[in-house]
Amino acid sequence: MNVYPFLRPILMSMDAEKAHRLTISLLKTGLGPRYACADPALSCKVFGIEFKNPLGLAAGFDKDAEVIAPLFHMGFGFVEAGTVTPRPQPGNPKPRVFRDAGNKSVINRMGFPGKGLDYFAGNVAAYRQGHGKGQDVLGANIGINKDAPSPVDDYRDGIARLAPAADYITVNVSSPNTAGLRDLQRRDELDRLLEALMEERNRQPVKPPLLLKVAPDLDSAQRAAIAELALRHRIDGLIVSNTTLARPAALAPALKEEKGGLSGQLLKDLATDVIGDFYRLTEGNLPIVGAGGIGGPEDAYAKICAGASLVQVYTGLVFEGPSLVPRILEGLAALLKKDGFSHVAEAVGAAHAYGQRAAKAVR
Repeated sequence: MNVYPFLRPILMSMDAEKAHRLTISLLKTGLGPRYACADPALSCKVFGIEFKNPLGLAAGFDKDAEVIAPLFHMGFGFVEAGTVTPRPQPGNPKPRVFRDAGNKSVINRMGFPGKGLDYFAGNVAAYRQGHGKGQDVLGANIGINKDAPSPVDDYRDGIARLAPAADYITVNVSSPNTAGLRDLQRRDELDRLLEALMEERNRQPVKPPLLLKVAPDLDSAQRAAIAELALRHRIDGLIVSNTTLARPAALAPALKEEKGGLSGQLLKDLATDVIGDFYRLTEGNLPIVGAGGIGGPEDAYAKICAGASLVQVYTGLVFEGPSLVPRILEGLAALLKKDGFSHVAEAVGAAHAYGQRAAKAVR
């Protein structure tokens, strides 16, 4: 049952973080909507994993892996839980989430609040006991504690604990809300980090794909360095992108001085451009998960044509509700058919001359 149309006015009148906690509580009761996408044109295989469809839920929504099953019931092809840190932490002081309803965008400075790796891993294990592995694609997004003496060790802990149960693991080095985290994207730091984390992944009995989530606020030299390192260390994919520190002119004036990362529609064009840049830099040889400002099927399609094999939403759900999932999937299937693509994989990178196939109409 989809109760969102009735709840939306209540949720939007509440503090954003309280509204989110209420949503999680309601999902735990089983009141979430159910939708199943069965269109074979949307199924895909990326980094060796079969996906029912290319639309996923980005990290940040289910930080502690508390409502995995209800989220899959909504129709997502994959769900990424987290970001999880080894030890519990409260995150940054409140208030720390701010909506710009007019622009369907959000600023957050959460700072990885959560109950820690033990609680998270327990929830993932409980889900696997009830649903098995291989039916739904579950990703785990790992981060570091604010006071981590060794970021590398924090990431290693996440990999070691979650490798047996997660279908893939994302290393988050791009949140702007943990001091020093984005410095790990610098060439030398990232080189050492990827070497250590690939070594950790490869020593596990179960070796899930390892992805790197990067920021949109990278200059051309930084993007080129990350692409080169990602290919050299043979990581399995990139998630492009996290939130931005930019403050576009259209942002609500009351929010322009708020610190934190900006997501939603005001991030859309920047994120799509960065996806295209990474697709070009890797010559289409590294799978990309596209995120940032997806509020409808056209947005998802643009990111796929720019080079994303998969796409993720989060902020769009805040303003559109769970009906966004079927709207994107059904609209995406229609756009593919209109442009003469028989399968979503054919459209990946179509905006590029060396894409798998030139699009007849790239939006």
